[in-house]
Amino acid sequence: MIKEFKEFAVRGNVIDLAVAVIIGGAFGKIVASAIDDLVMPLVGKALGNADFSNLYVPLSDKIVKVNDQLPALADARKLGPVFAYGNFITVLLNFLILAFCVFMMVKAMNAMKKRMEKPSPTSAPTAKECPECSMTIPVKARRCPHCTAQLG
Repeated sequence: MIKEFKEFAVRGNVIDLAVAVIIGGAFGKIVASAIDDLVMPLVGKALGNADFSNLYVPLSDKIVKVNDQLPALADARKLGPVFAYGNFITVLLNFLILAFCVFMMVKAMNAMKKRMEKPSPTSAPTAKECPECSMTIPVKARRCPHCTAQLG
């Protein structure tokens, strides 16, 4: 049983998958940091210093404004249900940027693969058409076997 597991574990596909999962996890953290630390502050600033992580709509009468401001999302959740759409916006932007990055990587890989492929050598034609009778004849023929026309 251990021998079978070793054979399974050292197969190329399993190792490739493990590397992909590790790199994917690290890439996800990089994108999450880019969204949280770079993109969302700029979007928030453009929308009048909005903090997306604290955007919500209270669904309970217990959540009231103090000094014309709602409590922070964590405090509001302790008081009752909330419709927290700000975090959803952040996660949606995170997904869109990640999908765009993956798309660009796939596009780059396809372009590189296309450049690496060597064009298949085109072989010289082996047949041509007789100008007199339009029949297919060998390229090296000097006389058409069908109409006996002289082929220059």
